[in-house]
Amino acid sequence: MNRDTAEGKFEQAKGKVKQSVGEALGSSKLANSGTSDEVKGAAQEAWGNAKDAAQTRSDSHAHDVRAKITSTAQNAKDAVNSKADEIKQKRSA
Repeated sequence: MNRDTAEGKFEQAKGKVKQSVGEALGSSKLANSGTSDEVKGAAQEAWGNAKDAAQTRSDSHAHDVRAKITSTAQNAKDAVNSKADEIKQKRSA
């Protein structure tokens, strides 16, 4: 486990706590901040895992691994943005 993986796991745990506390206190700002921390932590952990995977693969396969990871990250970003837009539209309706 590298530093990015460890920090990502910590950021996710911190985010879950902030989200729970925010929801318990009725603070959307704190709950949203916690959710943001969870997402950032998940991305950082995935990046750390990607670095580990790329280092263990031979150089000829490392490019393929990086391309798959980049594609997966883009798909995740698109899904999150789509859901966020959906929520915004519901709130403004």
